[in-house]
Amino acid sequence: MSRDPLLQPYQLKNLTLKNRIMITSHEPAYPEDGMPKDRYRAYHEVRARAGVAMTMTAGSAAVSRNSPPVFNNILAYKDEVVPWIRRLTDACHEHGCAVMIQLTHLGRRTHWNKGDWLPAVAPSHEREAAHRAFPKQVEDWDIDRIIVDYADAAERMKEGGMDGIELQAYGHLMDQFWSPSTNTLDGPYGGSLQNRMRFSIEVIDAVRKRVGDDFIVGIRFTADEDMEGGLTEKDGLAIARTLKQTGQIDFLNVIRGHIDTDPGLTDVIPVQGMRNAPHLDFAGKIRREIGLPTFHAAKIPDVATARHAIAEGLLDMVGMTRAHMADPLIVRKIAEKREEDIRPCVGATYCLDRIYQAGDALCIHNPATGRELTMPQEIREAGEKKKVVVVGAGPAGMEAARVAAERGHDVTVYEAAADAGGQIRLTAQSERRREMISIIDWRLEQCMARNVRFRFNTFAEADDIAADSPDVVIVATGGLPHTEVLSEGNDLVVSSWDIIAGDVKPGRRVLVYDDAGDHAALQAAEIVAASGAHVEIMTPDRSFAPDVMAMNLVPYMRALQGKDVRFTVTYRLRAARRSGNMLTAVIGTDYSKHIEERAFDQIVVNHGTVPMDELYFELKPRSKNLGAVKQEALIFGQPQPLDANPAGEFALFRIGDAVAARNTHAAIYDALRLVKDI
Repeated sequence: MSRDPLLQPYQLKNLTLKNRIMITSHEPAYPEDGMPKDRYRAYHEVRARAGVAMTMTAGSAAVSRNSPPVFNNILAYKDEVVPWIRRLTDACHEHGCAVMIQLTHLGRRTHWNKGDWLPAVAPSHEREAAHRAFPKQVEDWDIDRIIVDYADAAERMKEGGMDGIELQAYGHLMDQFWSPSTNTLDGPYGGSLQNRMRFSIEVIDAVRKRVGDDFIVGIRFTADEDMEGGLTEKDGLAIARTLKQTGQIDFLNVIRGHIDTDPGLTDVIPVQGMRNAPHLDFAGKIRREIGLPTFHAAKIPDVATARHAIAEGLLDMVGMTRAHMADPLIVRKIAEKREEDIRPCVGATYCLDRIYQAGDALCIHNPATGRELTMPQEIREAGEKKKVVVVGAGPAGMEAARVAAERGHDVTVYEAAADAGGQIRLTAQSERRREMISIIDWRLEQCMARNVRFRFNTFAEADDIAADSPDVVIVATGGLPHTEVLSEGNDLVVSSWDIIAGDVKPGRRVLVYDDAGDHAALQAAEIVAASGAHVEIMTPDRSFAPDVMAMNLVPYMRALQGKDVRFTVTYRLRAARRSGNMLTAVIGTDYSKHIEERAFDQIVVNHGTVPMDELYFELKPRSKNLGAVKQEALIFGQPQPLDANPAGEFALFRIGDAVAARNTHAAIYDALRLVKDI
């Protein structure tokens, strides 16, 4: 038996959990028509197979029709969900992994123009800033119906083989009743804390009567909203004591904070650059004070912190949810004493941010997550060893080298710079984003362990590549900043990269023109603003930095607001002219013929990159496939055909920004889905 605190079993009521690591409730938005079908099952099954003790699904499953999902959640109010739940639970149970699901009514945290176009309901008419619906103040008959909906949903989950359910009470209807900031009701459900808890107690009673005493019922709740006018820590402890006194609740899953705004949500679920495990000690205090089994998850990305949480008695089960999106094999690697092989979560929160922007959660540097039906979480060794040359050691090239090496191939990497990293190394220049370098460092360590040869400070020529007699050449040369975007004055501007790298010092009155919408513009603006300069961030779009997304935008705003920074949307930089020691920015708009001019001493342009593709086009005529990629094979994870040029010397592929300006995830996904079959 291992003495590792994380690998000790834990008895939760009648359920034996084989270790202390869990995946807390979250919704990756993988359902189809509101059902957890094959993609959803495969996502959880891979993690169950790797040894996690318990996986919680849904964040959260909707119990009522007037709680339409804010993104693609499971619809627990439909009877047809039961067989899909059964398939998921059966698959996880085969690997000794317990499965639970989170149930909720969103209350005001949704919108009336979703689902069946029913009004949102809440204990007040006040809207939530994040989702913007003005709710109907709930009536007695609404309450009666919703209580029955909870019980019906719980019964469906039990029938589907779930080991238990978790009721959601942070930012949703239950704690909207609790909080004095969101409950303006009179009578039995408003006023005193006892009255404000009445709805939750009635739900718990109804659920327990329906599922019986043996079924596990817990609650994930905010024990301190950490906001003016909201629930305090004292309130949270009182709520927890009341929940315990019911005798109906089997565990507490502790949250601290509020999620009605993007900044609030970001403090609950911190992103990179923010403190790890900020609420862990608070959760430990709740455990000591209340004495119920206690779970918690909030930026616990590493094994050392998780082990500390269990060893010091702060938690009974530790949630490593985003960490398992980055590496689903965490528990297996701990058991095999291979912790150094765990792919690190870098806190980019691409997973959560992306749900709202693009519809499903993906890990910034594990492209197999969410694609388990077509992409491998474990790389299999190839039947035939080949010689693979990779040109470029950015995220695309490093992933290509890693996967090829794990396949057992002989791999050489050429890199013009002195170090691996490409644009990631540039990004990590900012202190808040330094965790991003782990994307490169982990791959470098994996490559070195498999004898990959690196030739740094080497600008690879076509003849150099051919001299290696490769079987496969992968061009991952990336791109360079695209600043040739003006009708005149392109020679007068600098790129966002110039500012981030420190190659150009900030001016005193600076225009940052962002026509890409990614991190680089805001990183450059943050550096300029920190120098004490005036900064105007301008975009032709109707919102700025759309690719940065909601939660990642929060630290930028906290760094920029309060400084001499102006944000301008819907204006397009047309031209730049020299005017003495200043620059005149000629500014227009896509909406009219309006033109204006303003003076700056520095103009920074962020307009993506243009591919560095010269080497690729030199090599293309000499390749077996003439550089072609069959899209159907790429999409469905199948090997590429290599028969376009019988006289070709090698297979040739181009990936990442050497193809077109995209993001880190796209670059790494390019590499995985091409190289996994070489």
